[in-house]
Amino acid sequence: MSAIPDSVSPDSVAQIMGPHVLIVEARFYEDIADELVRGAILALEEAGATYDRIAVPGAFEIPAAINFAIQASGHAGHANDEAAVPRYDGYVALGCVIRGETTHYDYVCVESARGLQDLALRHNAAIGYGILTVENDDQAWARAKVDQKNKGGAVASACLDMIRLKRHFGLTT
Repeated sequence: MSAIPDSVSPDSVAQIMGPHVLIVEARFYEDIADELVRGAILALEEAGATYDRIAVPGAFEIPAAINFAIQASGHAGHANDEAAVPRYDGYVALGCVIRGETTHYDYVCVESARGLQDLALRHNAAIGYGILTVENDDQAWARAKVDQKNKGGAVASACLDMIRLKRHFGLTT
């Protein structure tokens, strides 16, 4: 017979209870953001995951917000009160960038993607990339709507897949 431990590590609890995910949503296009988040939440809840949700002004700010969460949780070697700052198993980045008349679109698209990929590689972070990069509102809605392409749900599922892959390789969050 094995002894029952006095305490359970946060990583063990996450494996028992399901992953804990941070949804970071860019609010620049609020209605589209709401639909992306709706799809993500449905997918996370269906998978038994828990989540927190924060908002940032636009897609460009998403990587910084995820970096703040990683730094605050101690993933990057900073000691903080773990009871006060949640540890996330993964991150869902949601937003929309619609091409306009200037090159601003190009910079925001490239730099937000680069920032998220840099975080994923530097911190072994499971990040679902859900920043729509589209030409117009119609394309955005077709991708965001839960009853159409449901990119919010697909991105949340991708994040969960990456969490499972990390666990497969013995990487903790």
